Amino acid sequence: MSNLRRALVASPTNPAETAAHELLAAHDWAEPEDADLLVALGGDGFMLQTLHTMLERHRTIPVFGMNLGTVGFLMNEWRPDGLEERLKRAKSFKVSPLVMTATTVEGETHVLPAINEVSLLRETRQTAKLEVTVNDRIVLDELVCDGILIATPAGSTAYNLSAHGPILPLGSQMLALTPISPFRPRRWRGAILPEKTRITLKVLDPAKRPVSAVADQREVRDVAQVDVVIDHNRDLTLLFDPEHALDDRITMEQFVA
Repeated sequence: MSNLRRALVASPTNPAETAAHELLAAHDWAEPEDADLLVALGGDGFMLQTLHTMLERHRTIPVFGMNLGTVGFLMNEWRPDGLEERLKRAKSFKVSPLVMTATTVEGETHVLPAINEVSLLRETRQTAKLEVTVNDRIVLDELVCDGILIATPAGSTAYNLSAHGPILPLGSQMLALTPISPFRPRRWRGAILPEKTRITLKVLDPAKRPVSAVADQREVRDVAQVDVVIDHNRDLTLLFDPEHALDDRITMEQFVA
């Protein structure tokens, strides 16, 4: 990767901005629109923001993140020394985003990508009532819950894990369908589905029980139906130090108490 043009982006927080000044002085950088590789400084939220920006601009390049945030699950350790060698040795991982097509009660359509998960959430004190369809087959005619989410392997250790969903190994080609505080059916705890599955979530009685849909960090209010599929046409590439690779991190999360 020594001949690749590299650009630097940083979260607008004090630690990331300070670190960016240090790296800008130590290396030659290209503008992001001209680069072949991106170095991102910040936390997981900034990494998701960076990836979504590339999707919106229809130009995706590999991203090597360094953690200057809180958790930093999608990031490498912040170490400014030896950056050139780290980039040469970095291991690449493909991440396929979801595409959410949300139709509102008013008939508006919103198409948004999601790298971690698509989630449906009740908007009021009333529980949500959802009809769940998998590949055009109704599998749950009424799910009473606070919400439901569909997570990718990369996102399975985020909101999905907090909702007691399964951890999916990177490369498993599966999706997690996880209810959030399910009330009926009381014993249904979710499903693991092949990534090619088409999932449709229909909101029952949306006037009385309004529901919002969220694709990572972007929300659509008062939805009537949400359709979710995987999008391999816009795969993203994340770069990691070999000793801190994403697949190993996801695997080891299964043993965290």
